[in-house]
Amino acid sequence: MRETFLPYGRQWLDEDDIQAVVEVLKSDYLTTGPKILEFEKAFAKYVGAKYAVAIANGTAALHAACFAAGIKQGDEVITTPITFAASANSVLYCGGQPVFADIDPDTYNIDPDEIRKSITSKTKAIIPVHFAGQPCEMEEIGKIAKEYNLIVIEDAAHAVGADYKGKLIGGISDMTTFSFHPVKHITTGEGGMITTSDEEVYKKLLLFRSHGITRDRELLIEEYQGPWYYEQLELGYNYRMSDIQAALGLSQLNKADKFIKRRREIAGMYTLVFGEEVNLITPLQQEGCNSSWHLYVIRLNFKNLKCSQRDFFEYLIQENIGVNIHYIPVYKHPFYRKNGYRDVICPNSEQFYSACISLPIFPKMTNEDIKDVILSVKKVLKKNEK
Repeated sequence: MRETFLPYGRQWLDEDDIQAVVEVLKSDYLTTGPKILEFEKAFAKYVGAKYAVAIANGTAALHAACFAAGIKQGDEVITTPITFAASANSVLYCGGQPVFADIDPDTYNIDPDEIRKSITSKTKAIIPVHFAGQPCEMEEIGKIAKEYNLIVIEDAAHAVGADYKGKLIGGISDMTTFSFHPVKHITTGEGGMITTSDEEVYKKLLLFRSHGITRDRELLIEEYQGPWYYEQLELGYNYRMSDIQAALGLSQLNKADKFIKRRREIAGMYTLVFGEEVNLITPLQQEGCNSSWHLYVIRLNFKNLKCSQRDFFEYLIQENIGVNIHYIPVYKHPFYRKNGYRDVICPNSEQFYSACISLPIFPKMTNEDIKDVILSVKKVLKKNEK
């Protein structure tokens, strides 16, 4: 057993990151300054989008994207139940109705066939979630969106640096949202980003993140009164990112490729070893795609084991291996159950939830850490074989 606890995810900060933040702390702007735009331009260039809008966090990014998409009372938005609640909550924030389409049992991503089955006359948008960093079937989702005139908002909180058929996630659909929480690929502490190549959408996002207020003279409704003058055009929010966060994000972005390369190395080591286990299923990678491996999720065949999912989880915690479960199907949360989702069933999602466990994966893991995870998983498996 390890002597120290190994979490399932952890940020990697170095002296460059610290110095970048210190420089901002010594500058004239702690917020609403030049680092925001600098980070936005660098991130847009990285993913291949025309515009990027830095925002307070990943949830705020989804909320802003739903606002810019025009989601309102009576609109339906199709998404996956295997995600963090924010993917669906953002629809509710705008008065819309989330509709849950089941996942593909092999990729764990939303199934395009299930999207088709879920479309009604009220459907306004699709929010595919690139679960664990593996890209969804964006080509097919794009065809569906075009056929039914739907907006696509990719939730790429897990997918910085992932690519789909030669294109990085972030430059494919109407909008793509990202998260910079500490367990993600790069971090700003808290923070997020929305990318788009649509100028009108870009302007809506800028307005929404700052109270719905603008100083842009081209957007003003009333007569311009002087250099101090501004107008509130929408009911927006204070969803701004600070220059302190943006400076950290810029520094982290410079290391993103290195971080993702290491995540892929770790995933490769896990897959090589765990592929030999008959009661453990490793994550499938789609042809033509490269996951950025935010998570490494295994599935276990508990029919052939003497323990339950909870037992397996707790055995690994006892070994000082920090595992997690991603995710409880969103419609199973009490809030959703008491608000119209009690009878929702997505069989593939529920089967996946009952068998999945997320193993530690983050770039600062050493080879000894990886070895500890492998030995502990194999130990628990062997102990519980029937």
